[in-house]
Amino acid sequence: MTFKVTILGAASAKPSAVMHQSSQLVEHCGQYFLIDAGEGVQSRLVRVGVNPIRLTAVFISHLHGDHIFGLFPMISTMGLMGRTRPLHVYAPAPFGELLAHHLQYFDTELSYEVVWHEVDTRQHQLLFENNALEVWSIPLRHRVPCAGFHFKEKAPGLNIHKEAIERYGLGIAQITSAKRGEDVTLADGRVVSNEELTYRPYAPRSYAYLSDTCYSAKAVSLVRGVDLLYHEATYAAALKREAKERGHASTVDAAKAARESGAKRLLIGHFSSRYKGFDELIEECRAEFAESYLAEEYKTFEIPLKKEE
Repeated sequence: MTFKVTILGAASAKPSAVMHQSSQLVEHCGQYFLIDAGEGVQSRLVRVGVNPIRLTAVFISHLHGDHIFGLFPMISTMGLMGRTRPLHVYAPAPFGELLAHHLQYFDTELSYEVVWHEVDTRQHQLLFENNALEVWSIPLRHRVPCAGFHFKEKAPGLNIHKEAIERYGLGIAQITSAKRGEDVTLADGRVVSNEELTYRPYAPRSYAYLSDTCYSAKAVSLVRGVDLLYHEATYAAALKREAKERGHASTVDAAKAARESGAKRLLIGHFSSRYKGFDELIEECRAEFAESYLAEEYKTFEIPLKKEE
């Protein structure tokens, strides 16, 4: 039941000698999802041992170059690799126009279909769903239409206590009924509550990506209780006003978002190139929210299984 996030890039606007532009890889139960696609992202995927052809979907937060310039070369490369299954891309308008021009001039005979799903950045909407996971959009506050993404694991099916089977002499039909969440009626007419018979093997886990954005109380409310929160922290606390003017967040904004959302852990990234080291930034966050961590490139953050509360 793997659920982990690998950082592929955490720089803002322009790359630096030590950091690439925004991109992250989310792995859940053997499926791979890319969040944003800064320049050179396909090379970084290969470096962490993931062939781009394995991607199920790509989620683009907004149409600034540092979040999308790496997508189109990767689309071409996957064609050269012989990809045949569709690639689903979730992005705000007018992404469709950019995609159409790329296909017209560079990939006129692509071996697979690129399916664009428009993200309404004003709405909190279900974007993607499979049998184990949902991905929801989170409206953000930036200079252009922008959305965050909330990866929410679905609740696992109910398991039945082995001792309950023996105690009540449950048959296959009764066990099946209990696993559907129903109470069970015994042969003598007694009704045993489902709560007494079953348990969930683990509690659903979640990951939220909030970048690029100013502090947003609405976004915070939509990711309440998240296990791992990535929140941009482009600037140190001293530049909080400048951050807001540019549609970005400071370290104290990110820490506030983590604290008020009830997040278990905070990752900060999207750092301005003015910073050559990040000790100051993480210390400012930890002063406000102890479980704060740097989004270091090529580092993987696992979201461990947890018991149902």
